[in-house]
Amino acid sequence: MGLFDLFKKTDKVGKDSTIESNEITGSVEESGNSTEVITKLSYHPEWDVPQEQKYIFNFLANELEPLKPNQLSLAAIDIDVDPANGAWHVKAFLRSSLPKAIELGEMGLFLLDKDGKVIGSKTFDLKALGSIPAESARPWVFTFEKNTIQADELPEEGWKIAFNLISLRGHQLDLDDSWKNKLSEEQIKQLENIVKDLPKLGKTEVNFTGFQIKLLDDNGLAVSILLRNGSEKSVNIEQLPLEIFDANQKQIAKGYFKLEPALSVKPNSTKPWTFVFPKEMVNAEGADLSKWTPRVAQ
Repeated sequence: MGLFDLFKKTDKVGKDSTIESNEITGSVEESGNSTEVITKLSYHPEWDVPQEQKYIFNFLANELEPLKPNQLSLAAIDIDVDPANGAWHVKAFLRSSLPKAIELGEMGLFLLDKDGKVIGSKTFDLKALGSIPAESARPWVFTFEKNTIQADELPEEGWKIAFNLISLRGHQLDLDDSWKNKLSEEQIKQLENIVKDLPKLGKTEVNFTGFQIKLLDDNGLAVSILLRNGSEKSVNIEQLPLEIFDANQKQIAKGYFKLEPALSVKPNSTKPWTFVFPKEMVNAEGADLSKWTPRVAQ
């Protein structure tokens, strides 16, 4: 089955998922349109579209609602299931109301059900769509393989395909209000730089990185740790069995922390937190703290 065979006149154009273009481009373009933009149908330059198929594309494009200036949008059309492998072929228009052409790169896309729940997630190289002309709508098929789908059946009417803004904004520092209130702007900037320079996390990876350690006057131990979440969902930590090892891999502290309320780390973010081990949990005599490692106890 070819690309054009997937599009039918009986398809129904669904909801738009729209963002301001500066969320991707980082800049705002001047536009001659002050209220709304009617996007024109645009084909990929390598496509040789049969006349009959052009009628279908025009029919579908005419169902699109106008955009506001300087927006990018994904307008859902329909989903076909591949009987051979269970993949979902998601038909949509990628739309731009910018006053000039734009070419996109690698970007995460979500499938959302009518309640906004994520039912599919995948990173696409949108360069494949080519240059999107000013104020245009380009039909495309986004294939979500079975392992990128978190649903057993097709969504009900009202589903969307949407840009994954979490992946677009890059990994960020997630500061709790208690930290914001006690840190200076310079200290926050230093933390942001530390987070920026750390190795990139995997898309489902969560790890702990130590960045400050201090022996207390009462022989307790205070350790500040970066809780790093590389996934697209928040991570809630309710309890944490934690061990600390010094430069010689000697265990110098072990404890169990119950966090009430749970400590939440936002998607694709790093949250710093300090854990204080009472002296009964510490064995730091002769410890080499020039290098240390936190580990979740098994």
